Order: sequence, then C-alpha cells, then structure tokens
Amino acid sequence: MNKLLASTCLMFSLLGGISVANAAECGTVTIASMNWQSAEVLSNIDKIILNEGYGCQAEITVGDTVPTITSMAEKGQPDIAPEAWIDLLPDVVKRGVDEGKLVQAATALPDGGVQGWWIPKYVADEHPDIKSIGDVLKHPELFPDAEDSSKGAIYNGPQGWGGTVVTAQLYKAFDAEKAGFTLVDTGSAAGLDGSVAKAYERKKGWVGYYWSPTALLGKYEMVKLEAGVPADAAEWKRCNTVADCPDPKPNAWPVDHVVTLVAKPFSEKAGPDVMGYLNNRSWSNETVNKLMAWMTENQASGEEGAKHFLKDSADVWSKWVSPQAAEKIKASL
Repeated sequence: MNKLLASTCLMFSLLGGISVANAAECGTVTIASMNWQSAEVLSNIDKIILNEGYGCQAEITVGDTVPTITSMAEKGQPDIAPEAWIDLLPDVVKRGVDEGKLVQAATALPDGGVQGWWIPKYVADEHPDIKSIGDVLKHPELFPDAEDSSKGAIYNGPQGWGGTVVTAQLYKAFDAEKAGFTLVDTGSAAGLDGSVAKAYERKKGWVGYYWSPTALLGKYEMVKLEAGVPADAAEWKRCNTVADCPDPKPNAWPVDHVVTLVAKPFSEKAGPDVMGYLNNRSWSNETVNKLMAWMTENQASGEEGAKHFLKDSADVWSKWVSPQAAEKIKASL
C-alpha cells in the first residue's frame, strides 16, 4: 500500500511538474483585442485556448491596428495581434519582419477582408445576368432610390470611412450618375445597416458598399459584385483611395490580407505547441459572419461569443490544437 501510495504521489508530482513547466514555458501573454467584433471574439478565443489548453497566463489588452502593430514592431509588445489587417501598414510590417521583431503566423482570415459593392442574394437569384457593377448600372429600375423612384440608388457608408471614399470614387469612375443612379449618404454605420435590413424585409433591390466578415452578412445573405475590370494597385493608390482625385478609373477592390502577428521574443519562448496553434488557427468569413450574427442577436460580449463558439464548433477549432489541448479545453467549458 505504501509503495502504491508513493508511486501515485510520484505520478501526480511528475504530471504537476509537466503542467508547471508548460505554464512557465508559455508564461504571461498579452493579446491585443482590436475595437471591432471579429477581432474582439478572436482575441477571447485565443485567451481561452492558450490558458486552458496550453497552461499560459494570457491577458487581453486594448488595441487598434496602427498603434498595436507599430508597438509590436518597435517594442515587442503586445505579444499577439490575432487579427492584423496588415495592408494598412505594409511598410511597418515588412520592416518588423525583416528586422526580426515580428513573426507572421496563421492567415487569420484565409478569405481575406473583403470590401466592395454587394446586392441581396434574392436579387442575384432572380437576375442571374447581374454579376458585375456594369450589370447593375444597366438596371436602375431594380434598385430604386427611395426619394426618386425614377433613379437607382447606390448606398454609401458614413463620412470618415476609407470605403466611403472609394465608393464615391468608383461611383464617378463607372459613370453611375449617367447610368441613372444617385449616391446615397447613409450618414452612419447604423444608417447603412438599416438600409440593408429595410430592403431585406421588403424584398426590394439594394446595392451599396459593405464588407466581410461582419454580423450583418451573417444575418442577411449578400452577393459581392465583380468589378468587371482587372485590379490596378498603382491606380488604386493614386486615385481610387484619394477623395479629391478628379479622374478615378474603374478598378477592382483588393482583398485585404488579415494575419496573426506575433512578437518575435514571445515566439521564441512560447514553445512549438503554442506556436503550432498560432500557425494553424484560421477560420472562414462565413464562420465568422455567423458567429457575429449570433453575438449581435444575443448582445454577447467577445468572451461570451468565444465560449459559444468553443462549445458549438469543436469541429472547427479542434483542428487548430493538439488532441491533449482539445480535451483540456472541452473540460473547461
């Protein structure tokens, strides 16, 4: 009996030692939570998985694209930016990687951040010939302006958004006014969302600016229009993104690259298991859209959304982690 007790104690001691070693290896981790819904829920998912699955001491810190990526490249903090839209700071990211201060881990959104002009799926289904911006502009009658039904309407975002500038420039570039369309300033994010919801409730035509992943596109099925022209990066930078540029040309909206950035010092101490997770963890825009729609409908926080996802979508996240970590995470929920 004494020998059995001694061996049992030794086994738990060894297991405890392994757990402590893993925690010590991972240590304290700072995760930047950006100020939009998809990034907020992903940072909370990372926190739970790293803490429960890998014995880390992960903490969430407030972040935003420019200050977070700049700080990581210059100071090595925070440790992780789960959803970094790197096309907004290409030079900073490249310099950070080249100087050995940043590591690019998983492509957080393999579909990319998708911006452009969209129409409801029911319109696309009813009119399969409408696939591009040019196709839409042939049919103002299908997208009537609420103020003047003799014209079509293209709904834009609020002032201050980069997408709003681009939409206004593409409106000019594609000669939408000559085609019989007005450009509608929705005034706010809520106004833009409300215009989509109203159209859907009445099964009316709608065309305008939006992006994915978003809760709205998780609730309402939309189809992104093709530009009908090849992408021209130089022209995009010269004029399509510049509000007062007088001569914009038709152009295709580029897909934004969205990755997970890790500070090099943390990547070196975290160990292969943790970095294996950060190199594997990615999800589709469709998955994110549905999760954000659930969060919006239930007024859920990022932490609540993360727990819902981990409980409801083990088939997705279990592929990101080791079998041992998966069991620990499931047991913690």
